[in-house]
Amino acid sequence: MAQSWKQEKHVSQDTLQERIEMIKALNGSENELYEIVKDRETGDHYLHYSYRHLHVGDGNEEFFHQLLPLDSDDVLAVMFGEQLYTYPEHWSKPFLRNGPDGTYVWFDPGELEPEAEQERRAEEAFGMLKAFKSKGRSDEQSVRELLERIEKKLSGEDGE
Repeated sequence: MAQSWKQEKHVSQDTLQERIEMIKALNGSENELYEIVKDRETGDHYLHYSYRHLHVGDGNEEFFHQLLPLDSDDVLAVMFGEQLYTYPEHWSKPFLRNGPDGTYVWFDPGELEPEAEQERRAEEAFGMLKAFKSKGRSDEQSVRELLERIEKKLSGEDGE
């Protein structure tokens, strides 16, 4: 039997698409979709939330997907309308969300930092970007190192 995605740090989009099957469509519109899905390999159920983001400036659109694990009681309660499920109000447990590199990663909304701390780190990252830009270096290795430093800064892995 395959390993549950709950034990994985990253889940590839290809693996997810191969193993997921829709159980029940719940609610949808032109820009949002909610449905209960199941991992064929493990039997784990998830609430799938998908939304379309339209970039006003250039007219391009992106689709974002998130998968909230559901236990058996939650599956039934959501299916029969006894449990609310809209994002973000009712998503307080860790869930998978897609990223730009074709993988899904776990996000824990309970670990959100206070807004002031997030803003401080973002300002520091912006300062790092400005300093990098002023040096005029744009080779691949320098850019990679900058992005790694910024990622550490934003994730709090830089010791602060």
